[in-house]
Amino acid sequence: MPAHDPRIDAYIAGSAEFARPILAHLRKLVHSTCPQVEETLKWRMPTFMYHGMLCGMAAFKQHCTFGFWKHELVVGKEQAGDALAMGQFGRITRIADLPSPKKLAAYIKKAMQLNEDGIKAPRTTPKHKPAPRVPADMAAALKNNRKAAVTFAAFSPSNQREYIEWITEAKREETRASRLAQAVEWIAEGKTRHWKYKNC
Repeated sequence: MPAHDPRIDAYIAGSAEFARPILAHLRKLVHSTCPQVEETLKWRMPTFMYHGMLCGMAAFKQHCTFGFWKHELVVGKEQAGDALAMGQFGRITRIADLPSPKKLAAYIKKAMQLNEDGIKAPRTTPKHKPAPRVPADMAAALKNNRKAAVTFAAFSPSNQREYIEWITEAKREETRASRLAQAVEWIAEGKTRHWKYKNC
């Protein structure tokens, strides 16, 4: 039986109840398909290594994700989707949301072969996105905090967009207001939306 990283044990144990069986299922499948796999944490998320990065998984409040480092080469361009945002299999809330173990094992084997052959992940050209539009409530909040306004204006369009999307995706007004207040505080401190993960 391959060694398991105790940090991954702790990660699974500390995840939401719905997520634990999903993460345990994925972990077991990766190990059974690739007995030489090594576990580690990257960006604070469980990552599986085999001749380089193979695949990874993560748990959030209401869903899990699982994806391959060379996503497009493993599952194809259409299936890959927005791999960085949610892996190749969307928002996973139960084991049934995943492909069958046989299909997942086939993907894992393909990813293993790519790594063994030293195939590099293709460079993706980012799609051109229009400049982000700041919603009225956010514009007003920034106007009331000069430091935040100056810092936000200096952010790259992608950093601006991350904050805007976080705020506008809130389902309830109270959540939106809370996120807006937090965003202005972080921006005034010069922090990007995902500043917590920058040094992981």
